[in-house]
Amino acid sequence: MSTESAAAENESGARPDTDPAAAASAEAEPVSADDAGAGSTGTDDTEESAVAAPPDETDEDDAEAASEDGAAKGAEVSEAEAELAAQREFRERIAERKAAKEAPIDAGTKLSGTAADLLAAVRAVESGEKPVAAPVLARTEPEPRRDTSAASPAEPVRRPQAVGQASPDPEAVTAVRAVLVEGGAPDSLAAATAAALGEGAGDELRADPWQLLRVSGVRPEQADGFARALLGAECGPDDERRGRAVTVWLLEQAADAGHTALDLPVLADALGKRGVPDPEEAVQSAVAEGDALIFHDPLEDAPAAAPAPATDEEDGEEEEAERPVRVLVGLERYALAEESLADGLARLLNATPKDEGSATAGLEEAAGAARGTTAELIRAIAAHRLVLHTGGEAARAEPVAAAAAAGGLGLRVCVAAHGADGRRRAAELLGPDAPETATATVAGLLAQAEGPGLDRDGAFALDLLVVLDAPQLDVGDAAMLVELLADGTCLVLSGDPGTLWSAGPGRVFADVAAAEICPRITSRTPDFGPIGELVSGIGIGELNQVEAPGKEVVIVPVRDPAEAIHRTVQLVADSVPRAIGVPAEQTQVITPGHGGAAGTRALNVALKERLNPGPGQFGGFDPGDRVVYVTGRGRIRPGVVVGADAEGLRIECDGSPVLVPKEQVEQGAVRHGWAVTGHQAVGVRWPAAVVVLPGDATQALSRPWVYTAFGRGERHLSVVQGADAALPRAVAEVPAKPRTTRLRSLVRSQVPAS
Repeated sequence: MSTESAAAENESGARPDTDPAAAASAEAEPVSADDAGAGSTGTDDTEESAVAAPPDETDEDDAEAASEDGAAKGAEVSEAEAELAAQREFRERIAERKAAKEAPIDAGTKLSGTAADLLAAVRAVESGEKPVAAPVLARTEPEPRRDTSAASPAEPVRRPQAVGQASPDPEAVTAVRAVLVEGGAPDSLAAATAAALGEGAGDELRADPWQLLRVSGVRPEQADGFARALLGAECGPDDERRGRAVTVWLLEQAADAGHTALDLPVLADALGKRGVPDPEEAVQSAVAEGDALIFHDPLEDAPAAAPAPATDEEDGEEEEAERPVRVLVGLERYALAEESLADGLARLLNATPKDEGSATAGLEEAAGAARGTTAELIRAIAAHRLVLHTGGEAARAEPVAAAAAAGGLGLRVCVAAHGADGRRRAAELLGPDAPETATATVAGLLAQAEGPGLDRDGAFALDLLVVLDAPQLDVGDAAMLVELLADGTCLVLSGDPGTLWSAGPGRVFADVAAAEICPRITSRTPDFGPIGELVSGIGIGELNQVEAPGKEVVIVPVRDPAEAIHRTVQLVADSVPRAIGVPAEQTQVITPGHGGAAGTRALNVALKERLNPGPGQFGGFDPGDRVVYVTGRGRIRPGVVVGADAEGLRIECDGSPVLVPKEQVEQGAVRHGWAVTGHQAVGVRWPAAVVVLPGDATQALSRPWVYTAFGRGERHLSVVQGADAALPRAVAEVPAKPRTTRLRSLVRSQVPAS
């Protein structure tokens, strides 16, 4: 490994440690325009949540931009808006099923039909009943579902792309604005508050000022100041409304950190640190109001409690042993998604193939002609409806080859990737003869803007769906994908388990793998070259030196963030183009977070000044600026600014023109893109990557982060190393932060381990 030295010794800074569940200030000031806005939480690198997470995994600005996507009106409908419309339709469908059920069912017990029927979940905390362990279930028979095997090969149905959510009623915004001003909050929050609270938002906010916490970016101490200004002496920390609102806020923060639920003791502890005097009462109140749900999940690895002895009245019968349970609290929408996903996976696994004759025989023949892991994967596809495939960058070719073999037999196939770059690489592997509908992004597939569209029965017109970058699936997207698969369709989830998990809540790929309900094909194809060797070592916790005769890997030691920025600009603008032959526009800078002395904001300012100086004539952007368009949580579209007009900012992404409405630009949906975070870089590769590790960001480093960031360069990797010993320590000792989810137990309750 070659080293490009900098003068003097390294100096490691430390970022102030924050308590993720710090107590709310008793003397908090009212919300001000400086510390609360429609898109700001007042923090750059850290997020206050019940369980802390790296800033790049829980980027607040990205989450807020994603939630606002689709709210603006424009001449063109964005990919994000279409996806939001699909998500709303999905939630409405599940809500209808929920309303049709009268009797509650326990989490983990037998589901009837789709798991959306769960949502009358156990209310034990509310009633004070003793938690009862859910029984171990037999295999669940799937709900009858449409069979599209005999459908005529008609043109696939594509849903019209609807514009995103309508703007809130102007009268509601005016009413909310009056309440905000009265409570000392910035009136710029009016539209977001009206949208969050819905009809009667002004009256609701006046009656319960802590409802302001439902607005993205508002913190409890700010809501406390607002409530104190409105309620005066009536405002107190023991107010039931405050406890309920803080409970929901903490669950939202936990979801931003990747959890679909929280253990009740963890939530109660966080509530106590937020100044809620009776956490259990606060949780009960949230459950009673329908803001949260409670689940009793059996602890699979814990031994069952000894059965109670029989009594004379029971005729010598002994009670069945109770299995210990954990009590979880979660938000409704994530419970819906996780239960629906578990039910959908069970349906796929219990379904029979659409054609057990010629297609299976053809796949077996194709497997005989293939080699190694690809042959194993094709055989698994022929025999099973759900298959997992794991491997690194080079292994991506294997599921694509399997899809090509199936397509050659006349099966309807689609390969979906996390982003446009992954789709492009899949299309290159499939070859020029593959139809355009054979590849898609996950977002485009869900919005039916890409891929095959729907058949006449409302399912994807597919026999085989291969999802690359599957660790990036959150529970919402995964549930929607499975919901739209017809019985008999084969689903292949393929990905690298060493990368960062999804930006949204859940750990779908890891949970399905841990449940052991389907074949798992592990690739034996290594990632070649110095970068591949380096990344492979990181994956097992070893930061090794590698031979890089062609300067494929270069380490640049720096002493402080200022030097880190200087050396990064030098690498992108001069060293990499001159020594490696990769121009600046094909080199991507990656750093742990947006804030800090060497975060994406500071780096983008310096890189713009060197590579494309200008006054920022279009809302801070100039023609030629490299940007990223945030189309959803954890999803970006790299592009270049072309111009702007009254409708919005015009950029070019992947060779296609994109209009970003002015409102979305103002909300931060477009940012300068010479530097991005590690999570934004997932699923994308560039000819060269420069990874910046400033000393003030060492707490954000983990093995998955380093593994992901170091693997983004195809030909060259430069590491601007200011983290000193924190880098090898993170690789060796800091695994992915655990996430509390229910999918593994839900799936196992319906499908026995294979």
